[in-house]
Amino acid sequence: MSKRNSQANKSAARERLRAERERQAKKDKARRQVIVVVSAVGVLAVAAGVGYAIMELNKPSHWQAVEDDKAKVVTPENTSGENGTTVVIGKDSAKKTLKLYEDSRCPICASFEQTIGSTIAKDVEDGKYKIQYIGASFIDGDSLGDGVIGSNGEGSKNALSALGAALNVSTDAFLEYKSALYSAEFHPEESDDKFKDDSYLIKVADSVKELKGNKEFQKAVEDGTYDAWALKMSKSFDENKDDVTGTPTLVMDGKKVTGSDGKNAPMTVDEFNTAITAALKG
Repeated sequence: MSKRNSQANKSAARERLRAERERQAKKDKARRQVIVVVSAVGVLAVAAGVGYAIMELNKPSHWQAVEDDKAKVVTPENTSGENGTTVVIGKDSAKKTLKLYEDSRCPICASFEQTIGSTIAKDVEDGKYKIQYIGASFIDGDSLGDGVIGSNGEGSKNALSALGAALNVSTDAFLEYKSALYSAEFHPEESDDKFKDDSYLIKVADSVKELKGNKEFQKAVEDGTYDAWALKMSKSFDENKDDVTGTPTLVMDGKKVTGSDGKNAPMTVDEFNTAITAALKG
């Protein structure tokens, strides 16, 4: 092989090597660009995910949104007063009114209603006195004054809204539904926020003649028609003038109706009859 051919072959080999290196460099550059783009997309996706999570955390709860909404409160039938938060049931001939302060999730309220509820219902039917219902939601951790809405649940507010839907049907439906919510069959443990579920509230309502299969009632519960009303009712409990801070509490003529301990609501029929007889005479 001549020196010329040998030199030419070496030159060609170097050229092939140079060309191959250029091709490899272009591939490496393209690969790096792809990696950068993919990484950027990944970072953006993570940022978007974090942003969405933060947005969801800062998103107001349903009940906070209801509280913030300045739309007109839908009031149930059979109510009176500002925002329809005055609920008085009984015969017009009854001269006195017994106020019942209750929270739907309250276990002591459930015991009270299971023991004395039927006695009160008969007294009201007989015209001995009217009852005024004031519903609370403090067991939910609800304090409208400091903006804490539903920190421990939603069941008290949700049941109160459902009671509004029952009241819109009739006062009898309201009383029977309230009794059913407090019954041994349906009332959950205080730690079990079962009343937050509309389906459960409707299940309880199916035990009430006027509410069973009542589509209008069911729609009102599912749509939260009386949610804003429930918050207003709860606020009326928080701002009551009877110095009531817990449930159940009974008040007549501005005075608490208590059992033998002189502090708490009577929890037996005999104690209740003794206390209410004294209150009616007062």
